[in-house]
Amino acid sequence: MKLKSDDDSGSSVKFFIAVVGLTVIGIVLKELSNIFIPFVIAYFLYFVFAPLNLRLKRIKIPLFAVIILNIAITFLFSWGISKIIIDSFLSFGESLPIYESKLNAIVSSTAASIGITDPFFTNFSFQNILSRINYQALVGGVFTSTFSVMGNILFILFFFVFVVSGHDSLYEVIKNRYVEIKSKMKIKTLREEMSFNEKDGISSTTVETKINEIKNSEEAKISETFKSITDQIQRYVITKIGMNLGAGVTIGVVLSIFGLDFAIIWGVFVFLFNFIPTIGSAIALIAPVLMALIQSKSISYALLIAAVIAGLQTVFFNLLEPMIIGKRLNLNPVVILFSVLIWGYIWGIVGMLLSIPLTAIIKIVISNSESKNLKFIGDLMSSNR
Repeated sequence: MKLKSDDDSGSSVKFFIAVVGLTVIGIVLKELSNIFIPFVIAYFLYFVFAPLNLRLKRIKIPLFAVIILNIAITFLFSWGISKIIIDSFLSFGESLPIYESKLNAIVSSTAASIGITDPFFTNFSFQNILSRINYQALVGGVFTSTFSVMGNILFILFFFVFVVSGHDSLYEVIKNRYVEIKSKMKIKTLREEMSFNEKDGISSTTVETKINEIKNSEEAKISETFKSITDQIQRYVITKIGMNLGAGVTIGVVLSIFGLDFAIIWGVFVFLFNFIPTIGSAIALIAPVLMALIQSKSISYALLIAAVIAGLQTVFFNLLEPMIIGKRLNLNPVVILFSVLIWGYIWGIVGMLLSIPLTAIIKIVISNSESKNLKFIGDLMSSNR
């Protein structure tokens, strides 16, 4: 009974230490978000460029040239997306008075039809709402946000240079440390056995050979594990970005065919917000549906747009994405909810955007662990569907 009590006490202490450790990590991540967010995004960029960089490395392209190419591609992609978004919003701003009058008419007529007599609704004016906005503060906020985004992009690229340059060295250091830890107990057991059987005439050369075999075996095992983890992370990050990009482009083109104004903006919304599970898809759906309603004043047209977007998002994110990524990365809906809330609390909207990739990566690492406790946590995180 005493032994069982000691075991229970030890388990409770370990659980308490784990909870305290995770809490401290969360606090550190939140307080140093200006450092960790660019670092995490830089590592995501590393995984995105990893297949290309590996091929360039095989054909003997210098590392500095590879880094310059990666940065150039990132700048060109960012510039292209920014130009599309800015041009679309400028065009939207020019057409705003037309949509404003349509919105005023829709709200006023709807209020009259359902018997609302409040002057705010019966004489609804979007311009009156806009007049209450402090434009000076808004413009100042926009400029501050713009410079902040530019600074963060430069910070990300700064980290990216060091990540690409130092990832292999970091991997070797971690691998050697794991080999040392994993081999230590086996080598100790081997030496004890050899010492006990010294009378059998076992030479020191044989002992060293067996020790080297143990180290080589552990190194091969850990290398394979790290390779598996890296491959799965690359696959997930690249596939997620590809799925969001494919869905955004497809929905943008389809909405353009259906005649919805500013289809490019709604495609960009689909690309960005679908990094946030469930909530993001809803946001990406609501905005274009409202635009369809204001543009056409037709509920049937708005419902058609809603059905088209919902259907395409279902195809991309409920059918194609699980098929390509694989069921191994399925996450329990409760885990998805908590990951969005926790990462959103730690890093705000950026944390919500990164929540599922980060949680999926944590699950990948846990799934490749030999620890029974970690595998149990991995099973809890998994969806059984």
